[in-house]
Amino acid sequence: MSAPTKLEAIVKLRCPRCRKGEIFTHPGYHITKFDNMHEDCPVCGLHYEVEVGLFYGAMYISYGFSVALVLIVGVLLYYLAGDPSTLTYILTVSAIAIVTAPFSFRYSRVLMLHFFSGINYNPTYSKV
Repeated sequence: MSAPTKLEAIVKLRCPRCRKGEIFTHPGYHITKFDNMHEDCPVCGLHYEVEVGLFYGAMYISYGFSVALVLIVGVLLYYLAGDPSTLTYILTVSAIAIVTAPFSFRYSRVLMLHFFSGINYNPTYSKV
């Protein structure tokens, strides 16, 4: 069996070093625990917060997701709903932002780990 690609590991929310261990303890649809992370990878033992405050940077990625969401929903409402009232824009964007919050939170942290933490893939690394 071939090793998972970086894209597969990101999509499946897996560890950047072994690409097998789960990063989060519960599924994204678990409304009260979608944000709970393992402190260490259950497969290779990597401590996910490799430096203090690493995940503060994930807020910028999450902000980017939010801006993209507002733009896309706004443009879709304008063209598909015929430029509805301001209240409709606000309620629609707010509802969609709340529903997609777990996605934004989780993927911003995973992208931060995979691209900005300095952790490299190592298929031979295993928990001792």
